[in-house]
Amino acid sequence: MTERGSPLKYRLLVTRHLPAPVEARLSTHFDAKLNADDTPFSPENLIAEASGFDGLLVTPADKITAALINALPASIRIIATFSVGFDHIDLAAAKARGIIVTNTPDVLTDATADIALLLMLGAARGASWGERMVREAQWSSWSPTKPLGLDVSGKRLGILGMGRIGQATAKRARAFGMQIHYFSRKPVASEDALGAIYHETPLALAPHSDFLSIHCASTPETRGLVNAELLARLPKPAVLVNTARGDIVDDDALITALTAGTLAAAGLDVYRNEPNIDPRYRTLTNAFLLPHLGSATRDTRIAMGMRAADNLEAFFGGKEPGDRL
Repeated sequence: MTERGSPLKYRLLVTRHLPAPVEARLSTHFDAKLNADDTPFSPENLIAEASGFDGLLVTPADKITAALINALPASIRIIATFSVGFDHIDLAAAKARGIIVTNTPDVLTDATADIALLLMLGAARGASWGERMVREAQWSSWSPTKPLGLDVSGKRLGILGMGRIGQATAKRARAFGMQIHYFSRKPVASEDALGAIYHETPLALAPHSDFLSIHCASTPETRGLVNAELLARLPKPAVLVNTARGDIVDDDALITALTAGTLAAAGLDVYRNEPNIDPRYRTLTNAFLLPHLGSATRDTRIAMGMRAADNLEAFFGGKEPGDRL
């Protein structure tokens, strides 16, 4: 850990090592305690370290539970999360303590949509097992019948959650000639839908989804939404893609479908209890797995940090943070 900045400035505790331009800005505008070695905080460490600080800059890896929030020192006035998602923070507990919470929307839309397309293509065309064949010297000859993947071009893409990232994914999928179907809590404006077909429920969407890409937020209503019933309604063969949150998917149902072959493949970037994922995923040759890379580009991570800094500077400057939750 390193201390930087003037003691006359507001004190900011940063829980993880951030891109250099972000840390430089934070050190300029705050008395910022940075995490140079990127060692994750335990809840107990975070509570202890927060003593005497005015704000926290946290990440999705930090589980900001009600118990943790209630144990924070009274000096903490704001929690800025380095993410668009905020399911790792108990907002009700923060509100009860009078602590402001902000996130970083908009800036990671394109990077996450790019990963959704990578997962779609990688799962459909067997990228993971194809690479293993080459790396492990299992590729003995060209064959006209094995191994074979699935076409992406011209297929139907179901978007579960037609927000910014869902729309960006749909826009990219159109370049492959895909027909777009979607479910959201309500239909999006026609100029944003760009001809996509709305369905009133996820179960109604499923039969029209040769590929189903998850882009909804993790909420009490959506956790476990992709279950055995929904998976059974997908066409055969079908591919599931998830760049949203792992707990939206019922792991047992998905693994059963992949093992039985009733679902052709899955491309996953997020998982329940990550990084401690269900170990059965690692044994599935029809699962294309990434380690939560959705926003993991240099430009995007810098933009996320700058957005968090915008919110912190606005708050401590007596203004309303633009991304207050």
